[in-house]
Amino acid sequence: MKIHEFQAKALFAAAGIPVPQGIVARSPDEAAAAFTSLGGELAVVKAQIHAGGRGKGGGVKLVRSADEAKEAATAILSAPLITHQTGPEGQPVKTLLVEAGSDIAHEYYVGLTLDRALGMPVLMASTEGGVEIETVAANTPEKILKQPVDPEAGLRPWQARQLAYGLGLPASAIRGAQKIFTALSTLFLEKDASLVEVNPLVLTGAGDVIALDGKVTFDSNALYRQPAIVELRDIDEEDAREADAQEAGLAYIALDGNIGCLVNGAGLAMGTMDTIKLAGGEPANFLDVGGGATAEQVTTAFKIILSDPKVEAILVNIFGGIMKCDVIAEGILAAASEIGISVPLVVRLEGTNVERGRELLEGSDLDIITASDLADAAAKAVESLGAKA
Repeated sequence: MKIHEFQAKALFAAAGIPVPQGIVARSPDEAAAAFTSLGGELAVVKAQIHAGGRGKGGGVKLVRSADEAKEAATAILSAPLITHQTGPEGQPVKTLLVEAGSDIAHEYYVGLTLDRALGMPVLMASTEGGVEIETVAANTPEKILKQPVDPEAGLRPWQARQLAYGLGLPASAIRGAQKIFTALSTLFLEKDASLVEVNPLVLTGAGDVIALDGKVTFDSNALYRQPAIVELRDIDEEDAREADAQEAGLAYIALDGNIGCLVNGAGLAMGTMDTIKLAGGEPANFLDVGGGATAEQVTTAFKIILSDPKVEAILVNIFGGIMKCDVIAEGILAAASEIGISVPLVVRLEGTNVERGRELLEGSDLDIITASDLADAAAKAVESLGAKA
């Protein structure tokens, strides 16, 4: 689960991490009033969306008066913000953060995420602040400093000192940086985060170290023990189909292809998508109905898949264990009856109650393309696109 920058900074401030003074605004007039309240000569108006690249997309503007703040807010709120993470359709902006300007002497990068090879979180820091960490890793990996964070002990003082000195910070800023690194690590562990990122962390002209930006993502599987974090969720920022799937107990992620996938099991779903690509197609989604889905959940899954206008064919790949093939068949028939399935439908069923599942489908009047195995199903799904054309 993602949250907005202003929410991340509220968590930072509560953890003792210095952040610029900021005010949330939801209209041009509120942005102008926020500039006045901040009382400075320089402020930044920032679009609040769950996507990176806001500055390059025109979603971050420096302003030097209340009138400029109002003008900037009007521009940002008037149209969807398009970045490399939103896609060409962009993301509507409903909330702004108006923040006091900072005297920046140097920018750094700090981030925590899980290193699956080590099996523990890793705190990364770099002198290349303001640059995407992926770019730094690709071009100058030697500039990324790393320290593993023990889930039980947290970040140790010597590790924080080593990172601070490694960044070349002046002596007067070492202690402040250490506190920030430790607080970020504690926040990551205590709030069940999957990513905590500050880009940039800045050294000001006065020698202070502050978090100029903030990005936090949480492990959705741990939200049951983080009720306060759940309250920060902004449904408007999420893909409506993904939100509907989560509500129905399904795992769905929208992709850019045109072959919808309905599969049971995350590993099988990944394998299905890979096989579609090997067959020359592009998957439109990842959709795992799980091991114990009901007919109602399968019907909901079809509704979600078909709500994507890019979908031109559907591939159902079920290997029945706990998930019974006849339940999948019942769901397919219910979906066809309720909403209609107007695109080619390729079905591969194997496992528990497979004969009964096949009987149900064969006894229907649906135009179903059956497949003997996954490779056959993927090939037929791709072929069906040509036949439709």
